[in-house]
Amino acid sequence: MTTVAAYAVPAPKAPLERTTIERREVGEFDVLIDIKFAGICHSDIHQAREGWGEGIFPMVPGHEIAGIVTEVGSGVTRFQVGDRAGVGCMVDSCRECENCKAGLEQYCVKGNIQTYNAIGVDGTPTYGGYSTHIVVDENYTVRVPDGISLDEAAPLLCAGITTYSPLKHWNAGPGKKVAVLGLGGLGHMGVKIAHALGAEVTVLSQSLRKKDDGLKLGADHYYATSDPKTFEELAGTFDIILSTVSAPLDFGAYLSLLKTDGALVNVGAPEEPISLNLFALLNGRKTLAGSGIGGIQETQEMLDFCAEHGLGAEIELITASEINEAYERVLASDVRYRFVIDTATI
Repeated sequence: MTTVAAYAVPAPKAPLERTTIERREVGEFDVLIDIKFAGICHSDIHQAREGWGEGIFPMVPGHEIAGIVTEVGSGVTRFQVGDRAGVGCMVDSCRECENCKAGLEQYCVKGNIQTYNAIGVDGTPTYGGYSTHIVVDENYTVRVPDGISLDEAAPLLCAGITTYSPLKHWNAGPGKKVAVLGLGGLGHMGVKIAHALGAEVTVLSQSLRKKDDGLKLGADHYYATSDPKTFEELAGTFDIILSTVSAPLDFGAYLSLLKTDGALVNVGAPEEPISLNLFALLNGRKTLAGSGIGGIQETQEMLDFCAEHGLGAEIELITASEINEAYERVLASDVRYRFVIDTATI
């Protein structure tokens, strides 16, 4: 075991504080990553404050990890010391079920092992990226292409793949009209990726406050959802609506914006259950769907796509001492568009 510095939540809803954690020794198929940058995802806050259920404490959040490989196990074939590497939301899965064998490890039938707030195969809690180093099996590690800086790459390991995977699955591309609901950490990457895929992109946001940003990111249109005329004007418009919002919505109103056979895909996860009049689905053979992250192969595909198209996250780099303040700012939607921790400051 190796002791490394980290920032942890000692108890539910408590502020994060500097501490040390134990990392396992590098095994036969493991890589040791010197973490350079770690993104702050809204899901870190949900879990640190037990918004999604009971957590494991102390908790070291962080599943948007980018760094440099500094040691490899004797059986490792995919990485060498000095490689740029990333780790996303999961660090293992059963590897035997139908989904794992199909490259859908994120939907492992037995449940994948999350990067933090989970129990690893060795029976010990997993700790995430708000730390200086992490040891991960090479099969759950991805290569960060040279075309993306590590700080802008870190958020792609969650925000990037969480939007790329559904956009690809529902065939966003030329001739398709895609709406991105919410222009935050996830939404801004949804806009960039949908635009790069060739779709006609509309941002749906509460106000027009970020309109200039949305258009710069690649949106063709921008509408305020607080204006009732928006729902009249855009009725029956979209093939895909990608909802990145983690608050309850009037799903019936948004389903009305879909074309026949359109899909409203949720990647935001509200803490409260929703209610829905099913006539909103029946009228137009519409789909209300959800999507998680992507598998390891698809995550690598997403990183390569982003490098090819010059896409990185829009970030605000912070020191570790600013994490608690950053959490409050995320809750206030006061970030454009992803906080990234410089882990050299831990």
